[in-house]
Amino acid sequence: MVLEFQIRKVRTLVNPKLAFYNIFPRQLDDEQPFLFPLTNSKVLPDPSKFFSENLLSSPYSFCQNFVLNDGNIQEYIHPYLIKPSDSSVSLCYPSLFVSSHSIHQVFTPDLTISTPKDSQSRHVISSFSDFSVTLEFPSSNLTFFLVRGSPYVTVSLSQHESLSITSIHKISSFSSNASPNKYTLQLENGQKWLIYTSSPTIFSFSFDMKLAFSNISSGEAPVMVRIAVMPDLSSENEAVLDRYSSCYPLSGDALFTKPYCVEYKWQKKGLGNLLMLAHPLHLQLLSKDEGNVSVLKHFKYRSIDGDLVGVVGDSWMLEAEHVPVTWHSTRGVNQAYYDEIKQALCRDVGALCSSKIANTSSSCYGKSIARAARFAMIAEEVGFLDLISLVKKFLKETIQPWLDGTFRENGFLYEKQRGGLITKSGADSSGAECGFGVYNLHHVQLGNFVYGIAVLAKIDPNWVRSIGQKHIHSWKIS
Repeated sequence: MVLEFQIRKVRTLVNPKLAFYNIFPRQLDDEQPFLFPLTNSKVLPDPSKFFSENLLSSPYSFCQNFVLNDGNIQEYIHPYLIKPSDSSVSLCYPSLFVSSHSIHQVFTPDLTISTPKDSQSRHVISSFSDFSVTLEFPSSNLTFFLVRGSPYVTVSLSQHESLSITSIHKISSFSSNASPNKYTLQLENGQKWLIYTSSPTIFSFSFDMKLAFSNISSGEAPVMVRIAVMPDLSSENEAVLDRYSSCYPLSGDALFTKPYCVEYKWQKKGLGNLLMLAHPLHLQLLSKDEGNVSVLKHFKYRSIDGDLVGVVGDSWMLEAEHVPVTWHSTRGVNQAYYDEIKQALCRDVGALCSSKIANTSSSCYGKSIARAARFAMIAEEVGFLDLISLVKKFLKETIQPWLDGTFRENGFLYEKQRGGLITKSGADSSGAECGFGVYNLHHVQLGNFVYGIAVLAKIDPNWVRSIGQKHIHSWKIS
């Protein structure tokens, strides 16, 4: 039998961005594949109630809080924390809470956008992409285009429909500007929010601190309402928000079109150029030679990721330095340290014992496997080949039971509802194994096993031939 190694990317429906890679020899004969035992998870939520009828696949990545459980957990869609509830969406420009051991964002519903109708309908997701999610409230004909990195939140208001805006803070002032399409809202906490409409609307400001906007247009086109907080009170920043308020993003994707590059591309509507926000890593990688982009270095929003800086342009090319993927260190090891490294290897490899791994979760077990595999590669690089046989023995004893289903304390199972791998422990508890049973951190936990398998295949080809004929070629999802 001829075996050909390949890497296969297996995406989970809940979160394809947290994909994992399976290394398996592709079988070229008719041998039946080995299948992991089937299971029905007791802890997976059913997000389908939040899907519109025209949604072809399940949402993932940053918007999963909008579909899990009650769908009312806030998500960070830079620069805002956004929380949907029954018939409303709350926006927060978060402050940061910093202590000696952690930093987190504090959610406060600075603005809540809802419909005046007496409705308790929940939202549905009608579309999504790498950087965007579209929320709809069918009973009120409100549509929210939520795109990561947009300084504005965009709401579509259908003909003859209305929306209201309230705040947990006292409203200090509300005024319409010289333009019939711009309004200014000042809150008692010092925040200043700008509201733009694509066409004139009727607005009212009641004593219960509620703003109402109504679409009175005679045409069928919806009014686009754009809401943005001022990052500070400078007139220069307000002028920037005014200038780019007529162009809004509908969706955004990450495209891998060139080696070591990723293109961020947004679908936009409206007039003029698109204003988005970049965090520090984006700015470090942003190519000035490709795409018509300009950086507004003085236009900044704060965030937990560092300052978000304005970038004008609907297509960014991010270029990373080429980092070679090798078994050994990329710069080599100074031979003056060989003896010290060998002493450390003797100590660490000598302590390897598969029966002494007390924690049998896939996370801890996988870390032990990856750690041992790295010992083998370090030993190979410094020429300490005598130790590799000990690592080989440990890897066989720890990896093979997980592949063939003979590891009694735990094991991989095929979960039918989402179509992916979970573990015995994860099938019964959403908190077990760092949420492995609800498809959390699959890329990390399964990555440890994949790395261990790859190293074992390198140092022991005979094991590959032996186990491959039985199991490895079938370590795939059927």
